[in-house]
Amino acid sequence: MLDIAEELDRWVEQGRDFAVATVVAVGGSAPRQPGAALAVDAEGTAIGSVSGGCVEGAVYELCRQALQDGESVLERFGYSDEDAFAVGLTCGGVIDILVTPVRAGDPVRPVLAAALTAAARGRAAALARIVSGPAELMGRALLVRPDGSHEGGFGGHPELDRTAAAETAALLDAGRTGTVEIGERGSRCGSPLTLLVESSVPPPRMIVFGAIDFASALVRIGRFLGYRVTVCDARPVFATRARFPEADEIVVEWPHRYLADTQVDGRTVLCVLTHDAKFDVPLLELALRLPVAYVGAMGSRRTHLDRNARLREVGVGELELARLRSPIGLDLGARTPEETALSIAAEIVAGRRGGSGVSLTGAHTPIHHDPATRPAARIGSVA
Repeated sequence: MLDIAEELDRWVEQGRDFAVATVVAVGGSAPRQPGAALAVDAEGTAIGSVSGGCVEGAVYELCRQALQDGESVLERFGYSDEDAFAVGLTCGGVIDILVTPVRAGDPVRPVLAAALTAAARGRAAALARIVSGPAELMGRALLVRPDGSHEGGFGGHPELDRTAAAETAALLDAGRTGTVEIGERGSRCGSPLTLLVESSVPPPRMIVFGAIDFASALVRIGRFLGYRVTVCDARPVFATRARFPEADEIVVEWPHRYLADTQVDGRTVLCVLTHDAKFDVPLLELALRLPVAYVGAMGSRRTHLDRNARLREVGVGELELARLRSPIGLDLGARTPEETALSIAAEIVAGRRGGSGVSLTGAHTPIHHDPATRPAARIGSVA
C-alpha cells in the first residue's frame, strides 16, 4: 500500500473512502512483489496495480465489495491448467492479496493515514496489518517509526502489540516488506498470527565520484532507478550544477574525505569514475571497508591491475579487494557515456536482485530471482 502513498495520502486529505488491495505473498513467477497495491475509491477510480493486469479486474471488484460491507478479505489467485479462462496469473505464479476498506469512521483509518503521510513525505515508517488470525483482530493496523514509537494496535493479549512492534521495527531497520508470524498472545506459543509488514524508507543513495561526462549519464540513470544521487569531485571547475542539473547533491571535496564524513548504509552504491590513483586509492581503501551494497571503479584492465597493486600496498586485503567491481559494469560492448551508464546500472541491479547478467534467451534460470524473496517470497524487498 505504501508504494502508492502519495496518491492515497491525497485521497485521505480529500476525505475519500477507498479500499486497498495489497500483495501479501507471492510464489512462482508472479509479476509483483509483496507490498504492491491497487486502490479503488467510492466513485470507482482505481490507482496502482497488483499483477500487471492479470487479475486487476477481479481485485477491483473485491475492493468495491469491501467498500460496501466494510470487511477485510484475503484472496489467493493462481493459474489453473484445468480452466485456462479462470481468473488467475497466466505467468504461472500465485499471489495472496489482502483487501482492506478504509472508510470515514473506521478505527483503522487514522493509523493508515499516518502511515501514508509518512511515506508520502519520505519519512521512514512501517505499517503492520494482520493477514490471518482471529476475525476480531482483522482490519486493524500498527504503525512503527524508527525511534521505536508506534500508534494503533491490534487489541487482544497485552503482549501482542509489543511483540508485533518489535518484529515490525526489525523489518523497518532492514528496509524490508514481507510477512512474519507470531502467536496471538505475543509469543511463539498459541494460535499463530500472520502480519504483513510494509516498510517505507528514504531512497537509497548513489554516490558518483568523478565529475566527468560518464558521470552525467550515470546521474540520469541513477535517478531513473530511484536513487538519491550525489556527485563528488575535488575540482570545483567540473563539479557544477550546470554540468549535473539532475544530481540531488553536488559536493566539492576530496572523495575520501567526503566519504568518511557522509552517511551510508547497506543499500548505498559507490561508483568511482575518477580513474586517477591520487583519488582512487585513498577512496577505495575506505570504501571497501564500509557496509555498502556496491563498490565499482572505472578504468582499463591495466588500470585495474595497477590500482589493485596500490591498494595492496596500503593494506587492503584480498577479501576486501574481492568486493571491488572493476572494470566497472557488465560487458555490453558499451562505448558512449549513456551506454556505459547502462552497463554500470545493469551490474548494480544484478547485484541487488541476484541476477547473473547473462541473456535470458536460452538460460534456464528464473526471470525473477531476488535473493530477498526466495524461495516463496515470504519476505519481499523495498527499494
